[in-house]
Amino acid sequence: MLTTSSDKQLQSIGPDPAERERLLTENLPEVRYIARRIHDRLPSHVQFDDLLHAGILGLIDAVDKFDPRKNVLLKSYARFRIRGAILDSLRQLDWSPRNLRRQARRIEEAHRELAAVLGHAPTEPELATHLGLELEEFQHLLGELRGLDLGSLQGQFDENSSEDPSGGVALRPEEDPFDMTLRSEMRTLLTEAIDELDKNERQVLSLYYLEELTMKEVGLIMNVGESRVSQIHTAALIRLRARLKEKFHTDSRHSGASS
Repeated sequence: MLTTSSDKQLQSIGPDPAERERLLTENLPEVRYIARRIHDRLPSHVQFDDLLHAGILGLIDAVDKFDPRKNVLLKSYARFRIRGAILDSLRQLDWSPRNLRRQARRIEEAHRELAAVLGHAPTEPELATHLGLELEEFQHLLGELRGLDLGSLQGQFDENSSEDPSGGVALRPEEDPFDMTLRSEMRTLLTEAIDELDKNERQVLSLYYLEELTMKEVGLIMNVGESRVSQIHTAALIRLRARLKEKFHTDSRHSGASS
């Protein structure tokens, strides 16, 4: 496995203060990038500087605890520790009010109800009318709802996950045939649900998740403000969750009937 010059130096010189400082400085841009990506998906009242501070502590922890003998790149291990530190800090902030969670469920339910009546995915104006809100008020709510599902931020970087890059060989869910089949079905359902989104929603998801741009950068490409990108992103995720639930229920009924 290839090792970087930073890893080789860290292995050979040990806890040298000057080298430690260099490694911290070298990896600070990664902290800012990860903190910005996570902040993009959080309610507006969460301060970016708080995430940045937590991420820096995670980087310090990574540099101090890194063991190159485990055949893992320092950058990969640092990403894991930085994300973990930021997510831990969010758990302690109580940043997700219950009222907003109720509002998110309300919008999902409205989406499913309207889709059943209209025969197509409801637009933002249609959802706003159904909920008794002005369009501007509804879009503001979408902006406040971003990032409510902390679990969606964790993914494979959860501190309790078997995906810890510093660890040894772990049992991976994807090695299980049942999980492999489930993942394949999930990808198929997700692809179908994404295809049903409107053009702007698909573009935001593509630029944000595939191209890994920030919401500000996505806004520049689409010629809209960052807040509008956030609203479109939230609306897309709500549509996807509602559509996936509907697909799961439909498939469950069909499988039950066939059995």
